[in-house]
Amino acid sequence: MASLLQGTIFEISAQAPPPSKDYYQLLVTNSTVIWRWWKISLRSEFRNVNPGEQKNSYQDFLDDLNLQVHVAVIFGHDILKYVCNLCQQQFDYLERLPEGLLLYIISFLELEDIARLSQASRKFKKTCNLDELWERIVLRYCDTITPEMQALALEVGWKEIFFTNKLQLQKKIRRRRQRVEDNAEDVPD
Repeated sequence: MASLLQGTIFEISAQAPPPSKDYYQLLVTNSTVIWRWWKISLRSEFRNVNPGEQKNSYQDFLDDLNLQVHVAVIFGHDILKYVCNLCQQQFDYLERLPEGLLLYIISFLELEDIARLSQASRKFKKTCNLDELWERIVLRYCDTITPEMQALALEVGWKEIFFTNKLQLQKKIRRRRQRVEDNAEDVPD
């Protein structure tokens, strides 16, 4: 599992709440927490201020309450809590699984569970909406997949094919067939 924690574990950046225009970045690697800031101001005393960076070990970050307050103000308490959990070695390994393995696992879930999982995080939402996953689901639930259905799926997506009722699917296939035929007639010999 340690191989899943190489490089950047977490990264977020945002502008400070108004009226400030300052910009901040928080980066968590496998051993350090990096806090970066850029002062953005029209005031002359801040025009020549260089960007800053503060690198802390996990324990130093947990001990630095001032920095934690800054993180909470800029990114919110949920992000602070998540970063503190990372610093306490409480990693979310499921979130770090390679996409192919995650797709394989998700393809065995029931549809209701996939819908719930897609609400867990941005990564799961993206993965649960991948065409590759829905192709596997369609192949699992449907008896026959015609070449016309496959061609239509390439146009509209496998998820759309799965959730379209039979009558609507037949209409879409007929429309697509007609479009292909019309385009074939327009092509000069």
